[in-house]
Amino acid sequence: MSDVVTLATELLSIESTTGRERDAVDFVSRWCLAQGWTVSLQEVEPGRSNLWATRRGGGVTLSTHLDTVPPFVPPRLEGTRLYGRGACDAKGIAAAMMMAAQRLAEAGEDRVDLLFVVGEEKGSPGARAANRLAPTSRYLVNGEPTESKLAVGCKGAQRVIVRVRGKEAHSAYAHLGESALEAMLDLLPQLRALALPADPVLGATTYNIGVLRAGTEANIVPGLAEAEIMIRLVGDVEPVRAAFTAWAADRAELVWGSHIPAQRFQTIPGFEVEPVAYTSDIPLLDRWGAPLLFGPGSIHVAHTPIEYIGVAELEASVDAYVRIVRTLLA
Repeated sequence: MSDVVTLATELLSIESTTGRERDAVDFVSRWCLAQGWTVSLQEVEPGRSNLWATRRGGGVTLSTHLDTVPPFVPPRLEGTRLYGRGACDAKGIAAAMMMAAQRLAEAGEDRVDLLFVVGEEKGSPGARAANRLAPTSRYLVNGEPTESKLAVGCKGAQRVIVRVRGKEAHSAYAHLGESALEAMLDLLPQLRALALPADPVLGATTYNIGVLRAGTEANIVPGLAEAEIMIRLVGDVEPVRAAFTAWAADRAELVWGSHIPAQRFQTIPGFEVEPVAYTSDIPLLDRWGAPLLFGPGSIHVAHTPIEYIGVAELEASVDAYVRIVRTLLA
């Protein structure tokens, strides 16, 4: 195996599902120290820390996250693919960034930093904490699986809980109650008729009804029903909120949750470009420099039992990160 595949495999063998990143952070910290980097750990929560490795700084920061979604899937190399939880999202990317940064350092380029954060898969507390540091970089290259293309932009996100209230009653006398679930099931299909914004680059605003909760027992008419929805934004959030508010009217309560705005990114010549529909930590790291988004692997296999990264693509991404850094610093 090449050095980057070996390093990625070692990282993948360490469980670091969100909240349990400590061993992975310790591994990367020891690796960086052994290569001559100055390493700082920033405690985000007890037992959870971001890692910042630097030499001189003042140029480009390569950054991604070390946490993964559950469950832990150990690595295995089969043919031309490296499988395992985090193979493309985003431990393989972290390994490629480490190898690229070290190659640059050995060639005398010490204006590159590494920033690895925790918790990206659940609320991004690591990125929020990292933005309280005093970075010196002029560019931030964030790593997510973009199929080795530079992202021209990414959609934003808006969470919302839709809450419908009814009246509980004994199910034998359902007519004495008001089913919140039935009202919710009447309401949700009407979302398909909403006129939502579109963007010529990022495409259409989309939504996903991800969670539905209602009732307590089969023999009780449900008095409360909730649906959790994730909206993918392509521009200003206010027209979307207005459309959902009009849709809910007096039939449901809307509880607005976290909001990440849509983003546009810098690109450089010589790379394929494409927009992505998912969000990243970039909006939460705005002190780290002008953002770019690039990484090997496909988001379509991330978070799945068959998550993998192509070995050739992983190896090529080391060269790509070196090239991106040199181009930006030029």
